[in-house]
Amino acid sequence: MSTMQNPTEQSEIEDDRSEADDDATRVRDLAKDDIFHLLQNRRRRDALRYLEGEDEEVRMRDLAEQVAAWEHDTTVQALTSDERQRVYIALYQSHLPKLDDEGVIEYNQSRGIVKRTAVADQLSPYLDADEDDADESVDEPEGSNAPYYSGALGLSTLVVGSAAAGLALPTMLAVTVVGLVALTLFTMVTNGVLA
Repeated sequence: MSTMQNPTEQSEIEDDRSEADDDATRVRDLAKDDIFHLLQNRRRRDALRYLEGEDEEVRMRDLAEQVAAWEHDTTVQALTSDERQRVYIALYQSHLPKLDDEGVIEYNQSRGIVKRTAVADQLSPYLDADEDDADESVDEPEGSNAPYYSGALGLSTLVVGSAAAGLALPTMLAVTVVGLVALTLFTMVTNGVLA
């Protein structure tokens, strides 16, 4: 005995299937606060950067080793056991589950498999900006006040050191004036007056 569906019931079933398919392919939009929260940790950013070029599942162990190598500015082969283990444990227990909870990755903890999802595309522009920042020189950025800090520190040290040693320069100046000169120099440098 077979039951036949009327055209209206058939149409409703097809609509339900279509909605379910749309839900499965729909990507959840992350709020900016969620994006920034996810990316506030360097290890999560590095994990996402590693997954960026991967369309297939990757072994969590491979991901953790590469993140550890980047973190220690070395190669995977040169990592120590402790360096690997510290990063592996943090990723395993904290960072990858957090990314999985937000739908950015699919993380099968028991199998040790990680896969990037389409939601991760929302984070990519920020990862690229992070790489650009890492490439910039850390010695002395353009517009740095470092030379002024050094000069103010040197002059203040000279004046205060002379006062402590009882030399003629500070004896001509009142102790209050010495303190005010040092304070003024640092105030000017930190407020950008000397920059």
